[in-house]
Amino acid sequence: MSAAQRFLVVYAGGLTIVFVLAALYGFFPTHRHFDEITVHRINVVEPDGTLRVVISDHAELPGVIVHGTQKYPPTRPQAGMLFYNDEGSEVGGLVFAGHKNAKGEIVDSGGGLSFDKYGAGQVVQLAGVDDKTDKFSGLSIAGYAAGRRSQRIWVGRDGEGDATVALMDAHGRKRILLDVAADGTSSMSFLDANGKVIDRFPATSKPTQDH
Repeated sequence: MSAAQRFLVVYAGGLTIVFVLAALYGFFPTHRHFDEITVHRINVVEPDGTLRVVISDHAELPGVIVHGTQKYPPTRPQAGMLFYNDEGSEVGGLVFAGHKNAKGEIVDSGGGLSFDKYGAGQVVQLAGVDDKTDKFSGLSIAGYAAGRRSQRIWVGRDGEGDATVALMDAHGRKRILLDVAADGTSSMSFLDANGKVIDRFPATSKPTQDH
């Protein structure tokens, strides 16, 4: 092949590359508008590739990710949205699910919004569950003492229809309980570290139960 022929081949190849890049840029601009898209999962990442948000169906929802690496296999029965910190570690999420099994029983019905402590589990959770196993809805706030997580505050409704506010100590033991039953009976109870009621107002209210 002569020098002129080699030049023509290189020139033609260069023009082809330029044309392809121009075509791709034209067909796939940086900003696009969609009226509707259908996907199984969307990953939102930083310019360096660090994962920040995952929006996913149940099948593609990942397990717990820490520093960009999945530490535990996917086990959550829900679909939803998971949030990650600057280091690519999970820090909370919004999940939801619900279906009937072969027996016609309602399973995994409900949802939750949670926020995690750095390097640890949930510190705030807003949840509502109503299925064959659990029936409750409310706000749970946790605390950490000596590296141990315990529930400190609960405000919500239990399976019996009672509205409760429970304040716990650093070990997660109920110490003050406000309760309004479905029939309107109300009480305020003080408990010792063993869960025994040491004072109640009014004293004639129904016995306080562990909600």
